[in-house]
Amino acid sequence: MKLATLRQDIPAGLVVFLVALPLCLGIAQASGLPPFVGLLTGVIGGLLVTALSPSRFAVSGPAAGLVTIVVASVESLGSFSAFLLALALAGCLQIVLGMIRAGRFISLVPGSVIKGMLAAIGILLIMQQLPVALGAAESSSLRELFSGQTPLALPAMLVAGGGLIILWLWTTPALKRIKALNWIPGPLIAVAAGGAMTLLIPHVQPQWATQLPRITLPEFGSLRELVAGLDRPDWQAWQNPAVYTVAITLALVASLETLLSQEALKKLRPQHPAPSPNKEMVAQGIGNLTAGLVGAMPITAVIVRSSVNVSVGAQTKLSIFIHGALLLVCGLWFSALLTIIPLASLAAVLLWTGYKLATPRLFVEQMRMGPQQFVPFLVTIVGIIAFGMLAGIALGFAAQILYSVYKSHRNALQLTRYDDHYVLRFQQNLTFMHNPRLQHLLDEIPENSVVIVEHDNAEYLDPDVKAVLADFGESAPKRGIRLNQWPVAVQ
Repeated sequence: MKLATLRQDIPAGLVVFLVALPLCLGIAQASGLPPFVGLLTGVIGGLLVTALSPSRFAVSGPAAGLVTIVVASVESLGSFSAFLLALALAGCLQIVLGMIRAGRFISLVPGSVIKGMLAAIGILLIMQQLPVALGAAESSSLRELFSGQTPLALPAMLVAGGGLIILWLWTTPALKRIKALNWIPGPLIAVAAGGAMTLLIPHVQPQWATQLPRITLPEFGSLRELVAGLDRPDWQAWQNPAVYTVAITLALVASLETLLSQEALKKLRPQHPAPSPNKEMVAQGIGNLTAGLVGAMPITAVIVRSSVNVSVGAQTKLSIFIHGALLLVCGLWFSALLTIIPLASLAAVLLWTGYKLATPRLFVEQMRMGPQQFVPFLVTIVGIIAFGMLAGIALGFAAQILYSVYKSHRNALQLTRYDDHYVLRFQQNLTFMHNPRLQHLLDEIPENSVVIVEHDNAEYLDPDVKAVLADFGESAPKRGIRLNQWPVAVQ
């Protein structure tokens, strides 16, 4: 290990830790779990997964994209312990997928479906965190919030609003030009400002103190106490079929997010040779198996933290190990300091994350790309919000396939008219599914005309297609139609 590498990796690890800390706490809180579970997940991702991952720069931990799945899964399974069993099974499935080299199939997922999935996650995140940011009860739904059944809390609104303003300011060109501020993550400043408000409010407006709920963390004096306080999987839940549905959903979505993050990271910082997606899936699978066994959350490679790691100059995995070790130290010995953070601050960080995932610019870009991209994108979003993650992705995938097949069929056959001459072009191999389009074009050819067929691009014609062509060829002389370069024999 070179001294120059240490000089870059140590500061990078500190910055990644500062970015990861509020996100780990906020994602756990948004999932309805104790914030310490988020820290534990970050530790597993930062230490165990990093040791096994082929990537030098990918940072793994809890992902905002899985919040809605965790919430829905715990509710459907009835307990967090049953969810942990599903998470452990998902880890095993990821290991199997990596061993059979399924990572190469990531290229088959349409970009419209991927963008729709991320946008849907962002919308769901906003819907979930808006009541918390407005000071409503954590159990309140968005419908109850707007119906006026739930009272709002001004302190929480001020803290969340202030956090969102800080996060926005951190993206403005004016602040980006200040190099010293580039080393300080916006989410950390937003959370620190919220903590300062928590300390200040009792002295300014004592009655507001009860209207600003804060995170709660258990205090552990040693690793032994930590281990004793962790949840364990409910092994009896294997009899519940829903466990396996959740496991498959977690494995697929976590693998998808990991591999997409890896693809995005290649563009930021190429590695030679490129990290194997299959080895990455095995590493993530072992991480999720461990997370399920010790009571943590799902783990994925996270592009936000990974991009920060690259941008601040990390050279080796040491920066990620440092970030994981700092999360562990923070959870063990500085939990009292973290409890001053209000939930509204974490809600502001997650609302901003949701906005970036579902920014209006994304919708405009997809719309400009035409219906072939926008329709599957929209179907994916609506499907995920209405029916769940796995069903929504399947619907978006099906919409993309149907639209692509439709466009492919429309362009496979072309009929052009030149006076009384008609040129029928076969642009690709034809199957029985092209018969309706072929029959429609043939019906457009009038009597007493000349038909020329250009079929050099079609190396294969389905027997059903040949039958349609043969029928037209047999009736052509009776209608005064002359055939040229007809691809099938006419009796």
